[in-house]
Amino acid sequence: MLYRKEIDGLRALAVIPVILFHAGFENFSGGYVGVDVFLVISGYLITSIILLEKKSGTFKLSSFYERRVRRIFPALYLVIFTSIPFAYFLLSPGYLKEFSESLIPVTLFISNIWFWQETGYFATANELSPLIHTWSLAVEEQYYLLFPLFILLTWKYGSKLILVIITLTLLLSLFVSHWGAIYHQTANFFLLPSRAWELLIGVLLAFYLHTKKKNITSNSFHQIASFFGIVLILYAVFKFDENTLFPSLYALVPTLGSALIILFASNNTLVGRLLSVKPLVLLGLISYSIYLWHQPLFAFYRHADIYHSDKLPYLFLMLL
Repeated sequence: MLYRKEIDGLRALAVIPVILFHAGFENFSGGYVGVDVFLVISGYLITSIILLEKKSGTFKLSSFYERRVRRIFPALYLVIFTSIPFAYFLLSPGYLKEFSESLIPVTLFISNIWFWQETGYFATANELSPLIHTWSLAVEEQYYLLFPLFILLTWKYGSKLILVIITLTLLLSLFVSHWGAIYHQTANFFLLPSRAWELLIGVLLAFYLHTKKKNITSNSFHQIASFFGIVLILYAVFKFDENTLFPSLYALVPTLGSALIILFASNNTLVGRLLSVKPLVLLGLISYSIYLWHQPLFAFYRHADIYHSDKLPYLFLMLL
């Protein structure tokens, strides 16, 4: 699979707003949309790998799952084990009980279901929950578990049928997402059925780029489309807030922005070159670890300092 530096830059563009949002910087009121950007990227990258291996005849389900385990488990378990002593000394009995009860769902990648039943994402108490952010990892892992099985079962019927099923599932999931944002906000935020469409946008991108023969659009179009993509993401980061129905049709803003960047950003475009600068690429390469560590650090600091009105410590924690 051809390495694209701008995708790692896009990862950085996703993780930075999430961290600033969780740190409480009010200008980044929609920073949570970085998770939606991540979901599109995940759908794209994982599907691209599967398609390349299926084409070459090297795809094995056991190998795919093994790589996911190697990628995700060690860093996650290190964060969990490091958090336990801090939780013991810093958390009050009620929060310690909640933290302890969340450990098994987190390790089994069903924490999105657990947090759905226990709380709401924008509740003030979640600022004090060290592992609340693992809900998105659970959503991705559930996708990693189901999507390869779907490909194995349907591959022999051809890509046209696969794409029809994926497109219909995407539209159904988008409908569920918008309906759920109105009537079942907490379940809608945490659960896979209302998030699947974001991953499936990435899946469709992978199928398209895997089969595309050559560029049929001009470089000027690529420049404009990729620039519009980054504008959409930044608009969501700065203009959305906790009162925005989300995820819903509003989530099309950051996800389509991500899609435009994946489709059209390259070394030949300004946006592609911007996202390929070394600091952004470095942040993108370690974005998974950054995402894992930021919430426990923020939550434990808030338990240690109940006032936590000063933003300077958060800048230090971000550097840490």
